[in-house]
Amino acid sequence: AQCVALADRIDTLVGIFGIGQKPSGEKDPFALRRASLGILRICIEESLPLDLNALLGHARDQYANKLSDCDIEEILDYVYDRLPGYYAEQDIPKDAILSALSSNKDRPLDIHHRIQAIQQFRILPEAEALIAGNKRIHNILRKVEGNLPENVDPGIFEEACEHELHDQVRKLSKTMLVEDYIQRMKQLASLQQPIDAFFDQVMVMTEDKALRDNRIALLNQTHRLFMQIADLSKLQ
Repeated sequence: AQCVALADRIDTLVGIFGIGQKPSGEKDPFALRRASLGILRICIEESLPLDLNALLGHARDQYANKLSDCDIEEILDYVYDRLPGYYAEQDIPKDAILSALSSNKDRPLDIHHRIQAIQQFRILPEAEALIAGNKRIHNILRKVEGNLPENVDPGIFEEACEHELHDQVRKLSKTMLVEDYIQRMKQLASLQQPIDAFFDQVMVMTEDKALRDNRIALLNQTHRLFMQIADLSKLQ
């Protein structure tokens, strides 16, 4: 029954969006907000690890060429815009939702698990400093012009703290394969001191291009590790 209800709601969303009748403002004549909330409830509360992106794409394909305008990404965003309403009764703040959505947003159940992990992370003693560190990393990376450097060369590190952060990131990259997001967030908390030491002792934007690119690459690798779960720079 739940699968039929889910399929019906997905088909409705794709069909209505596809004929250009998406809701605007307060008007929602086809009850798409309720349909979206229903999709989230079924996936999360029935513990269904379904790929919503793929399901929406499959529904669109069933219409062949009959739909004039069907942007799956737009529909996904519309569905996930209902998440703050879904979590309102649980007192989960919007920034936790945005933080999780900044990572992978294909599976509502997976997003739910990451939001729960973020809430558990917030009570850790390392949380405040790690959030601040992630904001600094985010601000540096977004100002880099062109492609972000990816390859780190430990041979040109000048400070011990560079080696320490690099070693910790490499170690966590190999051990953070477990599906338990709460456990993974606790592992990431071990990066708080290496990140703080790095920013205390190293000038990232040095005039030496090789050193600068190497340090940016190290921050990029660190950022990617966190982004497997969430973008902590979104947290207040």
